[in-house]
Amino acid sequence: MKKCLILFILLLIKFCAIAQGCSDAGFCTMGAMKPDQPFNKKLNIKLRSIDFSQYYGVTHFNNHIFVSTIEANIGIGAKYTVQAKIPYQIANGHLGTFQSLSDISLSVTRNILSTENFDVNVTLGTKIPSNNGDKQQIAGLSLPMYYQTSLGTYDLIFGASMVSRKWLFAAGYQQALNKNQNGFWWGEWQTDRPQDFNYIQQYAQSNLLQRGKDVMLRVERNFRLSRFNASIGLLPIYRLTQDIVSIPSPVSPDNPSLNTVKNSAGSDGLALSGIYTFGYHFNVQSGIKLLLGNKFIQREKNPDGLSREFVTSFTYSYRF
Repeated sequence: MKKCLILFILLLIKFCAIAQGCSDAGFCTMGAMKPDQPFNKKLNIKLRSIDFSQYYGVTHFNNHIFVSTIEANIGIGAKYTVQAKIPYQIANGHLGTFQSLSDISLSVTRNILSTENFDVNVTLGTKIPSNNGDKQQIAGLSLPMYYQTSLGTYDLIFGASMVSRKWLFAAGYQQALNKNQNGFWWGEWQTDRPQDFNYIQQYAQSNLLQRGKDVMLRVERNFRLSRFNASIGLLPIYRLTQDIVSIPSPVSPDNPSLNTVKNSAGSDGLALSGIYTFGYHFNVQSGIKLLLGNKFIQREKNPDGLSREFVTSFTYSYRF
């Protein structure tokens, strides 16, 4: 066990310099799909907790993303857990700094099987937008989704997991139920801010974005000691369908009937990450956790702005 722990620490040091992250719309940290879930049949684990986490990520375009999140987990009886997450996001880049409340996550998780060796849980959840995905603008011009603090969609999420002392297997599905109201397209910038046009063309157009459907699988090996815990895992997320965007007509951009609706080629397919966590429990009630990620495979395009080149997250948990 000590050799495994030493190996894990060395991996953290190695990947800290090149870490990427979980590029998803929220479901890989929701309910039964979240990483590094507790499992201890000998201790009476508290059924309620408050988590405070600080996330930092850097995008391919050198945007810096900061997210501060309060997460509450409330056990109801022995079978159910309600989770709520309220994040506040700051996005900084070449075009400026933008911040506001981000999308709220709500879920209910039910334990459907519990044995001495493993638990099986299922989750049903949703994400509620804090705005329509077009809040951040410059002089009336819409910004790419990388600068937006909300995805602008109501999402349906469900998943399941099997967790034991050594292993975690989880699967999930997420689907946006509506288009957002983001209005970013290149032509508008070419006319009104030609000085930024070359830079803005780096970003995929996302006008009236309909995000594709996602499925995920988490495979994780855990190393648990009395106070320390660590995990190494793989997180493949597959976008089943391409994102759909609406490109306005250069002749009459204000006439939606002239828009060209098209799939965003390269926005579907596999994104594969390695996820690494290291935690310390001060006592039964409180602890801290560090999470890092390393992206092995990335999609060609990310109109939704969810691609990250570097991700780290630090969390303090209090159970009661």
